[in-house]
Amino acid sequence: MRDARTIILLMAAAALPALVLRLGGIHLGVAADTMLFGLAIVAAAFLLAWAAEAAEVDVAQGVAVAFIALIAVLPEYAVDITFAWKAGQDPTFAPYAVANMTGGNRLLIGAAWPLVFFVLWWRTRTRALLMERRYSVEVIALAAATVYSFTLPLKGEIAVYDAIILGAIFLVYISVVARSPSEEPELVGPARAIGSLPRFQRRATLLAMFTYAAAAVIAAAEPFAEGLIEVGTDLGIDRFLLVQWVAPLASEAPEFLIAAILAWRGRAAVAMGALLSSKVNQWTLLVGSLPLAYSWSAGEVAGLPLDTRQQEEVLLTAAQSLFAVGVLVSLSLSRTEAIALFALFIIQFAIPVMEVRLAISGIYVALAVWGAWRERAAIRARIRDVWMLIRDPSTDLEEHPVATAPPPERLIERR
Repeated sequence: MRDARTIILLMAAAALPALVLRLGGIHLGVAADTMLFGLAIVAAAFLLAWAAEAAEVDVAQGVAVAFIALIAVLPEYAVDITFAWKAGQDPTFAPYAVANMTGGNRLLIGAAWPLVFFVLWWRTRTRALLMERRYSVEVIALAAATVYSFTLPLKGEIAVYDAIILGAIFLVYISVVARSPSEEPELVGPARAIGSLPRFQRRATLLAMFTYAAAAVIAAAEPFAEGLIEVGTDLGIDRFLLVQWVAPLASEAPEFLIAAILAWRGRAAVAMGALLSSKVNQWTLLVGSLPLAYSWSAGEVAGLPLDTRQQEEVLLTAAQSLFAVGVLVSLSLSRTEAIALFALFIIQFAIPVMEVRLAISGIYVALAVWGAWRERAAIRARIRDVWMLIRDPSTDLEEHPVATAPPPERLIERR
């Protein structure tokens, strides 16, 4: 308990310099300022993640699902919306909004998902990570958002009506999940320390953590975003790549760490479920928020423009998401699939050129189509699961056996 409180205080202390710099108008230099603002975003993300998890003790499950989905990714949203807002006044910022969004989405699938599997494999030497059928809702929601996302690069913009459609997918997803049977939260680490406090003390702590972390994110988002671009210019580093990978890695570091800890403790399925939910969130609400911020800043209803490079990036991200759906439609992640996700991600990360982006996109789509054919019985099963929950949210899917068995190769992997 004492160690957990110490960790919370350390994260709070790590966010403090950014608040001092921003409120005091102090400047230590572009590189130093950017580093401190980035550290504040990482620290605030940890505080938000722990507080959101501990809030499940007090908040009804249905409300908690929507609340946590929004709060946990606040740092990612803050940085990306900052770029989209600036793009409404200066079009040169538009590519950076897309860079941050695509980088965050691809990091989740290409790095975080394999991380969870390999931590589980290291501990148990299991050949496949298996998930419960209740995650069918997330899989179908991601599938719907992914199929629609292929229209974005074709139009050359992310339009306001895209925000409406993607937002509707998220609302349907949340409404189904929120009405489904809930379980008692199993808290670990700092979240457990907060959740075990007496009611008044716990709620006061949560309010303080949410307020402090949100203030740190708001204070750090804009100067961090601008600082990354300036640092890239000063060091001769590709500014697009810096924004695409450094900013999302800073804001999503807590998700990576928490997922790894859960997998280490034998709760890999829960970790994957959280990452899957985060992917649905980012591929719907985050993408949809960009044209809204852009339009508001520009003072007119307008879509966020995508140049040729951004069209390639969005296409690659959509293709990766399609492959991810094909992988998890069976509610399992095998060793081969985890290696494929990571290897294809590393190639596109290491060789950021047009030819590689297009080639990897093609490989993702080809693997997804092949996987959809191989897992056609699982696709039907996932659709049936979601339909059952829509008709009767209290349905316990585990009490209703799937009519068709998985293909033989899946049975081999599960042993």
